[in-house]
Amino acid sequence: MNGRPPGRFDRRRPEAGLRINHRIRVPEIRVILEEEQLGIMPTHEALRLAEEKGLDLVEISPRAFPPVCRIMDYGKYKYEEAKKKQQARKRASTVETKEIKFRPKTEEHDMDFKVKHVRRFLEGGNKVRLAVVFRGREITHPQTGLAVLQRVVERCADIASVEATQNMEGRRMIMVIAPKPGVVRKAQEAKKAAAAAQMAALAQKKDQPTAGGKGQQAAPPPEDDDDDLDEDAINADVDEDEDEDEAAPI
Repeated sequence: MNGRPPGRFDRRRPEAGLRINHRIRVPEIRVILEEEQLGIMPTHEALRLAEEKGLDLVEISPRAFPPVCRIMDYGKYKYEEAKKKQQARKRASTVETKEIKFRPKTEEHDMDFKVKHVRRFLEGGNKVRLAVVFRGREITHPQTGLAVLQRVVERCADIASVEATQNMEGRRMIMVIAPKPGVVRKAQEAKKAAAAAQMAALAQKKDQPTAGGKGQQAAPPPEDDDDDLDEDAINADVDEDEDEDEAAPI
C-alpha cells in the first residue's frame, strides 16, 4: 500500500541526524539512486538494493509523503558535509575592527610604520578605526587631524574605502575604513606566490656549488619582527593623557 498507517508514523519527530538503513522504519519510501528516480518501493526492497550495491539507504527528506531516501555512500557523504561546514566557518569568520592611533603631527617614519599595519589588518579582512588623538590646544586645529586621516586613506586607497567619515568624539577624530571586495583573497594569493618564489630561490641558492665544490647552505629568510604586533604595541607612542600639555603653545 502507499503511504503510512494513520497516526503511528505521523507523530514521530525526525532525529537530529539522518536516519540510515534499518533505522528507517516506515513501510514505503521514495528512492533515488545517484540522479535516477526509482520511484516508491517497500523499504525492505530499497534496503536490499542498497546492500547489493555496497551502499547505504539514507533518509534525506523525512517529512515528505512518503519519505524520500537516497542510496549513497553515507561515510563519504558525512565527510563531504563536514568539509563544507568547515569551509563555511572560514568564510564566515568574524570581522574585527582594529584601532590605530595617530597624533596631529605624526612624523613620516611613524606614519609609514602605522600605515603598514593598517594595511595588514585590512588584508586580513578587518575594518580599521583611525583615531587622531588631540592634546591640549591641538584641539583648536582639527584640520591637522583631518590631514592625517586623509594621508592614511590615500596610502590605502588601493585596498580600502571609507566606511565612516571623520567625526569628533571628545578629543579624538575618528574615521573607519574597510577592505574593498576581493582584497583578502588577493592578499592570500600574493602571500602564497611570494612564499613559493622565496622557497624556489632558496632551493636554487642551496644547489649552487661553492668554491669547494659543495652545495651552499641557504640561510633562512629574515623575519619581520613587527608583522604580528597587536594594537597596543602599535599605539604605544600615542598617550591619551589629556592633562599633559594642556597649556602647551600651538
